[in-house]
Amino acid sequence: MQLQQELSAFYAKHGFGETLGERPLTVPVYTGCLLVPLPNIETRHRYLKYHDLHHLITGYSVGRIGEGEVSAWELGTGSLLSSPTLAFMNLIALSTGLVLEPRRMWRAFVRGTNSKNLYSKLTRRGVDSGRWPSVDLLRDSVLGARTRNALPLFRYMEFGSYAAVAMVIHAFIAVPALVARLITDIGLGYSFFQAVKPKKRQDLY
Repeated sequence: MQLQQELSAFYAKHGFGETLGERPLTVPVYTGCLLVPLPNIETRHRYLKYHDLHHLITGYSVGRIGEGEVSAWELGTGSLLSSPTLAFMNLIALSTGLVLEPRRMWRAFVRGTNSKNLYSKLTRRGVDSGRWPSVDLLRDSVLGARTRNALPLFRYMEFGSYAAVAMVIHAFIAVPALVARLITDIGLGYSFFQAVKPKKRQDLY
């Protein structure tokens, strides 16, 4: 099926492999300047294929900013209604995006309010059965699926709430991880200034 071939090409392009393989116990997740290992829970495993298709549909990258954008977009489409656990994972990625490019996170959220995601059981079943043979056809079905004249006030408030909770989550996860990294680096012989110096990253976008 062409859709699966496009997804396999996406995995190969980004070094994920053509198949997901055996599920590891943890998965590295962008949290600010760190990749923090978090439990690879069943909910993530169940929805991962459709999250990756969202990257293909929207064009957002798999870097720190791109993951924040696709998460903001998913929240705009109503991922909280699909799964609170899924929305929590969106908030982790959103927190990093808000630190790096807050305006892009807002634009992705607004774009999501005019789209629909692939997370409902009926839609996932349609994807798996070949209802949409290609990413282009799937994109046409998903983007712009909802029409509106103007963004309602409550959606502004919704994004503000997501942003506030995301930053609390960011602090809860990133601060202990940063302390652990500093202790490890100093234990390996780095000076304090070497340990706190920001690492140059090539995966922002």
